[in-house]
Amino acid sequence: MGSGVRERFRSGFACFIGRPNVGKSTLMNALVGTKVAITSSRPQTTRRTIRGIVHRPDAQLVIVDTPGLHKPRTLLGERLDSLVRSTLTEVDVIGFCVPADQSVGPGDKYIARELAGVKETPVVAIVTKTDLVPPERVAEQLLAVGELGDFADIVPCSAESGFQVSLVADLLISHLPEGMPLYPEGDLTDEPEQVLVGELIREAALEGVREELPHSIAVVVDEMLPREGRDDLIDIYAHLFVERPSQKGIIIGHKGSRLREVGAAARRQIEALLGSKVYLDLRVSVLKDWQRDPKQLRRLGFYD
Repeated sequence: MGSGVRERFRSGFACFIGRPNVGKSTLMNALVGTKVAITSSRPQTTRRTIRGIVHRPDAQLVIVDTPGLHKPRTLLGERLDSLVRSTLTEVDVIGFCVPADQSVGPGDKYIARELAGVKETPVVAIVTKTDLVPPERVAEQLLAVGELGDFADIVPCSAESGFQVSLVADLLISHLPEGMPLYPEGDLTDEPEQVLVGELIREAALEGVREELPHSIAVVVDEMLPREGRDDLIDIYAHLFVERPSQKGIIIGHKGSRLREVGAAARRQIEALLGSKVYLDLRVSVLKDWQRDPKQLRRLGFYD
């Protein structure tokens, strides 16, 4: 039209989906510009629907981070899968992430089939981690991904180098409805800080414990409050729950050495998140078979 009419504001929800460890959380953090979701070198560590919010003058994109779609093995797995499926129908656009540095495999095909069933939601296919491979490999991957389904757009990007991250945002936003901002400016995540703190502790506890399943640790933050008489220190009391005494031994380590490392690593992350000095008190308890017990799952924050 050329008459300088400003495009109307767009706002809505997007989620990223893809096999575990394809760079979903890293991409979300690059879009939002701050660390909100838990990123880890271990697969399947994102468990809650954590939202990151991209604020722009013309739009607000609320990102719902789903756990990896995987065939359920336990009650927890089933609850994760139903969470993913309900998320897919509630968002305005889906970002389907496939890494540039791995061949398209059965996991990608499984998810593409699932997505084909979500007729009403547009899917943008995103080839992630392009910084790890030469350009011709990216081109091949774009073609391979294009054959997985009927996507609204296909875009390569690298969250690490920042390549085309803003284009990913543009494409996702183009599928949002017109509407008012959904959250006040300055909100980067609508998770209470306590939940994020719990996730950071959990991430620190999982680093380096390769032999145990990621799902066998849960964290509950019992108390989080400013120290009496000091405004520069926050006291945090948290419980790590494992399923078996042997796991408790692994987390605590020889004479408590491992738990001290976990505490120090978590405290650094939490201090960065809260912008304050933190005193962290960590306890480890065994809660038998919590993954299979609906009552325990509810207690640990996994709601029906």
